[in-house]
Amino acid sequence: MSEAAAARLAGHVAKLAGEIGERHVRRPRALAAAARYIERELAALGYAVRRQTYDAGGVPSSNLEVEIPGAGAAGEIVLAGAHYDTVPGSPGADDNASGVAALIELARAFTDLRPARTLRLVAFVNEEPPFFYFGEMGSKVYARAARARGDDIRVMLSLEMLGCYSDRPGSQAYPPFLRWFYPDRGDFIGFVSNLRSRGALGALARAFRESSDFPMERLAAPALVPGVALSDQISFWKQGYPAVMVTDTAFYRYRHYHRATDTPEQLDYARMARVVAGLAGALARLAGAHGSLGGGDG
Repeated sequence: MSEAAAARLAGHVAKLAGEIGERHVRRPRALAAAARYIERELAALGYAVRRQTYDAGGVPSSNLEVEIPGAGAAGEIVLAGAHYDTVPGSPGADDNASGVAALIELARAFTDLRPARTLRLVAFVNEEPPFFYFGEMGSKVYARAARARGDDIRVMLSLEMLGCYSDRPGSQAYPPFLRWFYPDRGDFIGFVSNLRSRGALGALARAFRESSDFPMERLAAPALVPGVALSDQISFWKQGYPAVMVTDTAFYRYRHYHRATDTPEQLDYARMARVVAGLAGALARLAGAHGSLGGGDG
């Protein structure tokens, strides 16, 4: 992706984390404004946006879904999602306006794609506490409904913080023991799964490497390893679906995590655009797609 793509990513983050700011059920107008912005951007690309609305603490909350139907593959689905809410007190530029911006630009890249497997892109609500794990997370509501319908989701990608990169030695931390096996510079994108999803993790890693030369590291580990389960992928694991988190590793690299200082100017949009381009190519490969990827300089 180009400088124009980086500028579009920056624009999405500026709207969500700059103009709208913190967005959660305690600020329902902001949460609704974020949903409307995402819906408008996707609709402007020609997609029909489906809302899955439910009550969360007395606040109507909506997951937003677009779909590119597959031409075959017996109803198999490849899904990418990102949550658009924030923790109270943080405008959430990296967490997770960056993931939502990537989701919108993936939608742009796929406008002319003809996949064999169906591609779904979903903006999830209510990932952050008090909903995470025990509450009515948007992804939990979605994954539960998908399982009840019998949806054949072959892999789910959770886009969770994609905007922080550093070439400085020592800029990358890890859970205990892992630091001996991975780089000490936070210049890569991470792919993380539980052990049951390691096959999907490997397929995604191979597809990304075929699509991009951006540095990438991968980890399949038990969900109890700190950080491995901390996003929407856990909702899909609980329903028996393979899922992988795509992340800049959050608090293991980003010092503004869950703080008021998680603002748009902290992010590296040029490198973020390279990651999104690689993800677009990887998802197209996983979906067995034909046609060209859009989202260039136009």
